[in-house]
Amino acid sequence: MPQPVVITENLTRRFGEFTAVDHVSFQVYPGEIVGYLGPNGCGKTTTIRMLLGLLEPTEGSASVLGFDAFRQSEEVRSRAGYMSQKFALYDDLTVLENLAFYGGVYGLRDPRRIDETLALVGLSGHETELTRALSAGWRQRLALGIALVHQPKLLFLDEPTSGVDPSARRAFWDLIYELAAGGVTVFVTTHYMDEAEYCGRVGIMRDGRLLAMDTPAALKSSVIPGEVWEVYAEPLEAALTDLSRADGVLRVGLAGDHLRVIARAGLGAKALKGAVQTHGGAESLSKGPAPLRVERGEPTLEDVFLSLAK
Repeated sequence: MPQPVVITENLTRRFGEFTAVDHVSFQVYPGEIVGYLGPNGCGKTTTIRMLLGLLEPTEGSASVLGFDAFRQSEEVRSRAGYMSQKFALYDDLTVLENLAFYGGVYGLRDPRRIDETLALVGLSGHETELTRALSAGWRQRLALGIALVHQPKLLFLDEPTSGVDPSARRAFWDLIYELAAGGVTVFVTTHYMDEAEYCGRVGIMRDGRLLAMDTPAALKSSVIPGEVWEVYAEPLEAALTDLSRADGVLRVGLAGDHLRVIARAGLGAKALKGAVQTHGGAESLSKGPAPLRVERGEPTLEDVFLSLAK
């Protein structure tokens, strides 16, 4: 097995009495796309800032690309790319001028590398546009280009798709896959549960603690305590009350126009229907616009997060 490019051991950061990151340990291997999933304020950005040497850990240690993340932070930052939550772009410069400026920071003088980066992130033909005039999706691409201009082998992306539309998010993930196929290791934070499904492994954070890290499939099979069911009933409120009191139902919640149920393995659709109809739901269902319907559901990372965070 190749040597990890990121190693953290009991990495901890406190701000006064508040613990932002609490004894986090994990490893990232070359060529991986690792997602760091969790709500805002759970410690994702603080973790990245320590890995880049921008914050000194209170306890623990971290190595990145074979260097001590804090004591050798200049070596780390010269070899890694970082795209922060707030894109560090100069609005009064053009696309080309932004890339050339940041390339100069890394000591790049070859204009061909700038052209290659523009092509990689899909900005060829937009060189002369002022950055302030770009849409959120194009600004996102420029920020990624700045993080990539010096050809890093490790890329930190901190909630890179926040605030962009779904099509721009999908296009951005296509770029991430392309980078990983070219040998770049990607460590990406997000609070979008669906985005985490794109990652090879996912770490789930809450309140500064790393609750679990594994492949999405392994997390779903090992963490979710039962089977997933989709229950369609009218009115939903009555069915929600009935199912929350039913024996064998571990969790139930609203999911758009239906209920999402985690039930003990083997409980089955018949038992779930009976749970709704037993407590007076049958009368209300007979008057409603839709019949009671129960279908098997597919587990998601949101189910994993809710199971871990209970």
